[in-house]
Amino acid sequence: MTFTFASNYINHHQIPLCNALYRELGGDFTFVQTMPMERERVDMGWSVDVRSLPYVKCLYEEEAECRRRIVQSDMTLLGWTEREDLAEERLASGKPTLRVSERLYREGQWRAVSPRGLAAKYREHIRYRRQPVCMLCAGAYAPSDFHLIGAYPGKLFRWGYFTALRTYEDGALEAMKPQDGVLHIVWAGRFIPLKHPEYAVRLAKTLRAAGRRFFVHMLGDGEMESTLRREVDDLGLKEHFRFYGYTHPEKVRDVMEKCHVHLFTSNHLEGWGAVVNEGMNSGCVEIVNAQAGAAPYLIRHGQNGLVYPGDRYEKLEELALEVSAHWERYSRMGQAAYETIRDVWNADRAAGELLRFAGELMNGEISPAREGPLSVAPVISPRGMYRAMTENRL
Repeated sequence: MTFTFASNYINHHQIPLCNALYRELGGDFTFVQTMPMERERVDMGWSVDVRSLPYVKCLYEEEAECRRRIVQSDMTLLGWTEREDLAEERLASGKPTLRVSERLYREGQWRAVSPRGLAAKYREHIRYRRQPVCMLCAGAYAPSDFHLIGAYPGKLFRWGYFTALRTYEDGALEAMKPQDGVLHIVWAGRFIPLKHPEYAVRLAKTLRAAGRRFFVHMLGDGEMESTLRREVDDLGLKEHFRFYGYTHPEKVRDVMEKCHVHLFTSNHLEGWGAVVNEGMNSGCVEIVNAQAGAAPYLIRHGQNGLVYPGDRYEKLEELALEVSAHWERYSRMGQAAYETIRDVWNADRAAGELLRFAGELMNGEISPAREGPLSVAPVISPRGMYRAMTENRL
């Protein structure tokens, strides 16, 4: 099978999957990078030397060859290319095709009523509803958006991002976490409003008032950093915090391995949230905003992590206080989280399911996985998602 994955650019969130596909297919796998990475992403440490990856070709350097592979490959996976003409050329061929997308209406499904927006969605998605084209939904809120506009009926499947997998001998992760009664909490990401890093400071104030022993690791940088540092100083919380500044992904993982709890506080604008994968792989007890795209696919509430609704800081605080007061009861969730990534939501598993699914789609069959990547994506409205999660209906 020749397989081409076309997307805007290769980064550390795509490389584990692409490496796994390359191990299976060798030279029959190509990643087409359609644009150079934006300066903002480069400054965040996302830049990759594409020449070090044997499967990457750049559209802006070899357009004719890249277009040929997109159109003629046995299977093409179309991601965020910024070039709809590439998708149209492939889809016009009538060949079976896979697409991948985060949600369409992050700011609210009311946007679906826009006539101009619907016309654009018709050209990009709806008109292919009866063709052998399936949508891989990178986030649990995407299926509802596509269902709302009548796109890809019966052809919506779970997908996401697959970070580098670390595996551990039995008991090794638990041994890496401090056993001195201090609860180590990690928050990682850009310090920007949609990610709500200020929640970590609010929570620290509450934990101190409750007499809990804790330490907060803040990894990242951004526009809110100076304000947060000043607030920590003003509240007299400096002994409970360490600000690391920009932190390389490998170092983030090293810190997570030594923490008990990972807070993920991004709001509904977070399409996926790959640090949830990383926190789970590190054996952290996850406390996650249910609005993030990754949460409903990765977290089984009360089993391998905990979720809170919307921007309800009070519920986050309630969960964190409960975990800190009854750590022995909740610590098992960290191991369950690790097993979820090790056994189901990882690049090797995703690549295997992707190639199996693609092969059957080429034969005119659609055969979903039983769980995890490429399983059927349930269509649940954004308003109903938190309840579905707490009732374990996903």
